[in-house]
Amino acid sequence: MTSRAHIAMFSIAAHGHVNPSLEVIRELVARGHRVTYAIPPVFAEKVAGTGAEVKPWNSTLPSPDDDPEAWGSTLLDNVEPFLDDAIQALPQLIEAYEGDEPDLVLHDIASYPARVLAHRWGVPAVSLSPAMVAWEGYEKEVAEPMWAEPKKTERGRAYYARFTAWLEENGITQHPDPFAGRPDRSLVLIPKAFQWSADRVDQSVYTFVGACQGRRTTEGDWQRPAGAEKVVLVSLGSAFTKQPGFYRECVKAFGDLPGWHLVLSIGKHVDPSELGDVPTNVEVHSWVPQPAILRQADLFVTHAGAGGSQEGLATATPMIAVPQAADQFGNAEVLQGLGVAKCVPTEEATAGTLRETALALLGDPEVARRLKDLQAELAQEGGTSRAADLIEAELPARQG
Repeated sequence: MTSRAHIAMFSIAAHGHVNPSLEVIRELVARGHRVTYAIPPVFAEKVAGTGAEVKPWNSTLPSPDDDPEAWGSTLLDNVEPFLDDAIQALPQLIEAYEGDEPDLVLHDIASYPARVLAHRWGVPAVSLSPAMVAWEGYEKEVAEPMWAEPKKTERGRAYYARFTAWLEENGITQHPDPFAGRPDRSLVLIPKAFQWSADRVDQSVYTFVGACQGRRTTEGDWQRPAGAEKVVLVSLGSAFTKQPGFYRECVKAFGDLPGWHLVLSIGKHVDPSELGDVPTNVEVHSWVPQPAILRQADLFVTHAGAGGSQEGLATATPMIAVPQAADQFGNAEVLQGLGVAKCVPTEEATAGTLRETALALLGDPEVARRLKDLQAELAQEGGTSRAADLIEAELPARQG
């Protein structure tokens, strides 16, 4: 029996970064550990529901309710806010944990202060990755080409200089790239089948535990309407949802198919009136209890975020992937390569293409077979319980 420890988790205020960790945190609390979770107040209630103690801090990152355009459009637009936020968050977190230092640090991949704090405190740090991780050769194949132009600019050089100086101020001599992208230890909260170049991932650092998803009953339930022969859920996640034109195409694609029922999650940046006349077999919501619907759905039209993609795999739901940003394009390729989804670029996602793709997916018995095989494969990876076991194995040995 592992003795009770203080484990501190650090994340950012984004659904795709917080949700994957929640069941692991709940399990650690259930095992008797004291778990603190440093998170901005907007997620305090959700985190507190796991039994963890919330350590609130104020973030400067765009919030889940902000317009997605707040993130900008270039690589530097996307990465600079994380460094800015980390620099201003660190003093808050040092103060929050003064005299209450943990035995072990858990952290999301976007929480730079967590690794700095672990270094300051001299305790182990374990990354909980909600997305794909770096493989041997990742830098040459992906990172270097992506950064080649930005690194030549004055702005790019200033970003690296500032990052390096901040690390050095905190006693870390590591270059920013491995600091941010190469953790000492990582639990990967996605199925191994969902990872690019999985055979080249360093298994001494990264352990795939698969999806750590509970039933998330607190998010509400959903009942399949009587008489619905096919149910399709459309959701572009929580961030990049400002796509009224795309939603209109979905209504056209599925709204008049006999026996079909469409659940449309449009987020907070689109007014339902922008969709025009909506048939009675179409539900329109700003937010939905996604896992509850997917357990009953026949098709999932998704942005291919890591969380949603896994939920589609875990429920054996065929997917149309319409990626919007970041890792979603790679995720969509993986899903298509697994034979369980078709990738449709947003600009090509017309009503005709969506309907044709949906009917092809649902009419292919090989898609259903692959999904069932993957569902069984996922169940073998261990999920929440294995993640908690591996975290306990990283705890420092107690004296006395």
